[in-house]
Amino acid sequence: MNGPYTKPNKAPEIEALNWQLVESLSDEFNDNHIDLTKWQLQPRANGWVWIGRPPGLFKAENVTEAEGNLNVEVSVLPNKKTIENKEFLYQGAIVRSLEAGQPGWYYETRMKANATEMSSTFWLMTKGNTVKKLELDIQECVGKRSDNAADWSKGWDQIFHSNSIHRTNQYNPDHIQIEDSVTTKTKNHERYYVYAAWWKSETEVRFYLDGEYVYSITPPIGWDVPAFIHMAIETYDWNPVPQGGGMIKTGNKEQRTTSYDWVRVWQIKPEAN
Repeated sequence: MNGPYTKPNKAPEIEALNWQLVESLSDEFNDNHIDLTKWQLQPRANGWVWIGRPPGLFKAENVTEAEGNLNVEVSVLPNKKTIENKEFLYQGAIVRSLEAGQPGWYYETRMKANATEMSSTFWLMTKGNTVKKLELDIQECVGKRSDNAADWSKGWDQIFHSNSIHRTNQYNPDHIQIEDSVTTKTKNHERYYVYAAWWKSETEVRFYLDGEYVYSITPPIGWDVPAFIHMAIETYDWNPVPQGGGMIKTGNKEQRTTSYDWVRVWQIKPEAN
């Protein structure tokens, strides 16, 4: 990864700092094969167990690298699957980093969302059942709102939306959630956007859209635990897929694909003695 990239973006406060690329968490996706020394495609491996939120199942074979992108294609499952008494009708995928990111680092991706009822996301998660079970959704959107979508989700197909979530443990649905959002210029699936977060400290995360600062979130608990990158394309119960499959069934390949042009993670260079 020896590109001409020396800084994350054009925001003045970012430009003023001396950054270096974190190679193990960055990828331009330009070599037509997925770098399995950086990314995990299998939903269950390395201590992770989540296989998807029904009715959407994560499957590694839906992830490809081609034409300078990491692509996740969604579709209707050829046959309904029942796993652990849960019914799955559709397929997406989840991609996780093999190494964890750290406080103080800057995380960004250039992503074009799919146009279906499923999600397009870029986020961080701590591993393990610990007191600080933390999730940071840098970007979370859907490609199309269902006719039966929850009222509060209006605009979720044209949004830069971020969450900071603290759970007491990975099995407890109760959580503390702090969120913010802005409206994007177009639907998320109509063009690429650069979604980014600077995990500036354990008490402050700053968010950037196309290189411009938009808002900050204070995590609900001091966040000093390393966290792994996630890129998940999933279904939501608050945006139910229409009977018959909606755009997941009728969309063409491009409409059914979330594309990541690149992922770049940066750390501030330590000062020389």
